[in-house]
Amino acid sequence: MDRRTFLRASAGVTGSVALAGCSSLFSVRRGDPPLVENRPNAVYYPTHTEGMEMVGMSGMGGMAMNDSGGMEMNDSGGMGMNDAGEMDMNGSGEMAMNGSSGMSSNGSATDSMSGGRNGASDYAFGLMYSYPHRFWTANGSETRKVSIQQEDTVHLMTSVWEPKTRTVLPDTGLSVEITQNGEVVSQEVIYPMLSQRMGFHYGANFGLDGNGTYTATLSVGGMSTRRTGEFVGMFAEPASVDIEFEYSRTDKRSIDYTRTKGQREGSRDAAKPMAMEMVPNSVVPPKSDLPGEIVGTQTSGDGRFLATVLDKPPRGIDASGPYLAVSARTPYNRMVLPAMALSGTLRRNGRTVFDGPLQPTLDPELDYHYGTVVDSIESGDELELSVETPPQVARHEGYETAFLDMPPMTFTV
Repeated sequence: MDRRTFLRASAGVTGSVALAGCSSLFSVRRGDPPLVENRPNAVYYPTHTEGMEMVGMSGMGGMAMNDSGGMEMNDSGGMGMNDAGEMDMNGSGEMAMNGSSGMSSNGSATDSMSGGRNGASDYAFGLMYSYPHRFWTANGSETRKVSIQQEDTVHLMTSVWEPKTRTVLPDTGLSVEITQNGEVVSQEVIYPMLSQRMGFHYGANFGLDGNGTYTATLSVGGMSTRRTGEFVGMFAEPASVDIEFEYSRTDKRSIDYTRTKGQREGSRDAAKPMAMEMVPNSVVPPKSDLPGEIVGTQTSGDGRFLATVLDKPPRGIDASGPYLAVSARTPYNRMVLPAMALSGTLRRNGRTVFDGPLQPTLDPELDYHYGTVVDSIESGDELELSVETPPQVARHEGYETAFLDMPPMTFTV
């Protein structure tokens, strides 16, 4: 068994986890599947799902491995998804890290951050690729389709998270440069994105020069989003990592691709999110796990907005009074909806007692949310929330018609 085969079998991370909103190698040749006619202005089940190749991680610290230097596996030697969307082993051997996975021979994750340069210890990174596919960018309330170009080889995806709490970081900003033998091969704008199976990530289509070994330099900027609780002072500095990975047409051809059958295509539903042991998904807390007193849940543009009130603001906010927090998520799967401009008006007996913005905030307990301190909030108050700007993130198929026209919502405390 060669080194690459050994690492693919031992790393314990999927290389063909199903993603929504992509296209197969064959559809790259013939064009994407036709879009659903009369798509709803809402989340809908996409025309197809596909897999991805997990090719590298960095910033994970000392991951626990078994005595042989690999993750525990069953007799079949492969990894797959079970019906619940969790990791399972199967006999295909497709769901594995390749030899560029960033795993050292002693089983710990190698840290390619050059000794934590640029404050990189705050971040963990995962690098994946799949077939090139169409997606939609957002500009205000308008979207623009980005089609596959002839030179596109892969759709490259990166997830960035805080390794201790496994909180996905939506507002870091990210750039990618791909080199081979020291020469730049591809350097594209990479977009913050939403997909139904992966949730929030950074992605774009890239061109590569055939089979071989490449290095992806992933760079994040200092986060401008307000941080509270344990996150105060974190993510303030830019960071960059180098992840070496292997690309081969054969591996890409083995990535799963499934066309949606029957009437489910285009229905108001969503594909199940994937669950990977070492790469967190961008779900926000369920209602039962949010701190504070829950005010209620409302829907706008098919996004769900859950409002809660804490007796005092989280640590790091220099103000006193109740803290109004709004957690915005997708229907069905609780994926975070970041990068919005959200405002609120609180009225009591017909009199306005608060009118202003809710600031995007990252907190270990509330996760990514929109929050503000108010002087007081009482039973019977009326809270109106207005989405001034919808989520400014690109979308995979199934999300491109949702979260755009978002009318005001009213809650009664």
